[in-house]
Amino acid sequence: MKKQLFTGVSDYKALIEGNYYYVDKTLLIKELLTVGGQATLICRPRRFGKTLNLSMLRHFFEKPIQNYDQQTVVDTSYLFMNTAIWQEPQYRVLQGQSPVIFLTFKEVKESSWEAAREKLAFLIAGEYKRYGRLIEANAYLLDPADFEIFNRLREERGSETHVSQSIKFLTQLLHAITKQPVIVLLDEYDSPIHAACTEGYYDKMVNFMRGLFTAGFKDNEHLGRAVLTGILRTAKEGIFSGLNNLSVCTLPSDYFADKFGFVSQEVDALIKNQEIAISPEDIKNWYNGYRTGEDTLVYNPWSIIECAKNKGRLLTYWVNTSDNKIIKKIITNSSMQVKKELGDLLLGAPLNKVIDDAFVFPGIENSQTALWGLLMFSGYITYSQREITGDGVYNCTLTIPNKEIKALYKKLLVSIFDESLKTVTHDYMVNALLDGKTEMFSKMLSDFVMNSMSFYEFAEDEPEKSYHIFFMGLLAFLENTYAIRSNRESGTGRFDIMLIPSDKTKFGIVLEFKKSDSNKKAAFNRAINDAFKQVEASHYVSELHAQSVTKIITYAIAFRGKELVIKYTVSPALVSTKSQ
Repeated sequence: MKKQLFTGVSDYKALIEGNYYYVDKTLLIKELLTVGGQATLICRPRRFGKTLNLSMLRHFFEKPIQNYDQQTVVDTSYLFMNTAIWQEPQYRVLQGQSPVIFLTFKEVKESSWEAAREKLAFLIAGEYKRYGRLIEANAYLLDPADFEIFNRLREERGSETHVSQSIKFLTQLLHAITKQPVIVLLDEYDSPIHAACTEGYYDKMVNFMRGLFTAGFKDNEHLGRAVLTGILRTAKEGIFSGLNNLSVCTLPSDYFADKFGFVSQEVDALIKNQEIAISPEDIKNWYNGYRTGEDTLVYNPWSIIECAKNKGRLLTYWVNTSDNKIIKKIITNSSMQVKKELGDLLLGAPLNKVIDDAFVFPGIENSQTALWGLLMFSGYITYSQREITGDGVYNCTLTIPNKEIKALYKKLLVSIFDESLKTVTHDYMVNALLDGKTEMFSKMLSDFVMNSMSFYEFAEDEPEKSYHIFFMGLLAFLENTYAIRSNRESGTGRFDIMLIPSDKTKFGIVLEFKKSDSNKKAAFNRAINDAFKQVEASHYVSELHAQSVTKIITYAIAFRGKELVIKYTVSPALVSTKSQ
């Protein structure tokens, strides 16, 4: 039976009771109890199901507060009777047996430490209030001083020390009353740290969090298990300093690989249930490709659900769910080498990098070392292979996961190259190139470079990187109708691009770039001649002919900084003209 789809419903109970479509991730419980530590940190990109999974864990383990009153019993097992975990008797018996503390810090994004501390105290007070009647009814079991501290925290009157000890203190009270170790679930633990880093109170936040987590999760005899989620893992010397019982599971980790995001079978089942006529290959190309663990591929769950809700329309759903300014800032501030490497990724060339899954947040936006890890753990790139080299350090072969993320980069690469390159200019330039309007394309390219590329600093020793990133952004939009090949040799000052049309009646295009030794006419001519010789020696025209492409335009472009000389040949007409 076709079920209603959801986005934005992060409460497991509401989802099941509302009879929404649910992709069963309940075996997370089994894996967590089998391989997880006493405290487990799981990091995944935004909107990959972290909050929903934590809510599922809460409703599985939590004994409803009313059940501690012998006259009132609430059975929540109905929430799991049709799920995979219910087929596991040894885990089924754990349902509804434990006190649970459930917190989410995702909205702690205040502009000052004082406001952030107040917000954290408010969120923690919410859990104190939720257990208020239970603790009041059993106050006789507690030390009066402890009951006074409880009231202070419940009423948001606790000192900073009280608040930093509040998770451990509540586990202590609940353990004493229920005689059961307490499960703590903390969603988006790193959101306050992101805000603190941006707003300038990072040290105060880290000190507070270190106290909160060390007290709550290290050597806490009242703790049964703790599960924390976030996007990034902070460095060991940060808030997790000394937390030796913490099991960390980031994207390259083998554990929980298929528990966040949808695997292929789950997507097939969802599409079948929704009765959507869509090509499995199309939906795979658009939303699949995120690798977790050694060899698990997952689809972006938010995008899949939105695509299904929109009757199979293949659009950029995930990248539009948050502000991408930070990504644009990172790429804009990166070196030309990084921009060049992003261009390579857009054309499908893999990139090998060492990735450390632990971050020191101050300066992360400007750190070339942290850049690739930040992009990977945030979901903007993925890896096709990974080799574990040390504690949290991986050798990774990086790729762009799918068309949705490529679409984001295409927009960013064009916009960060120069805000003056408007869409209409981009479209005219590309159309002139593809339609064989050689004079128009040559003039538009020369005009753009001369008038609009002042954003970049043209390094004297490698200005080709500026041209490279520009053309990657310019041409990556053509992937559906052209095969784009890029073949570069470092150190020669040139790179070449070949466009092979799917429609063999269209022009095949070769772009060969050469750096001129000087800005003199003779030097430009030598560079142009070398470019044509390179095309001939590489047999590009023969390769196009072998693929049944008969109309071919070859551009030889010599450059020095922003100065260009462009010549081209058109076959079979073999017309040669100089432009600029």
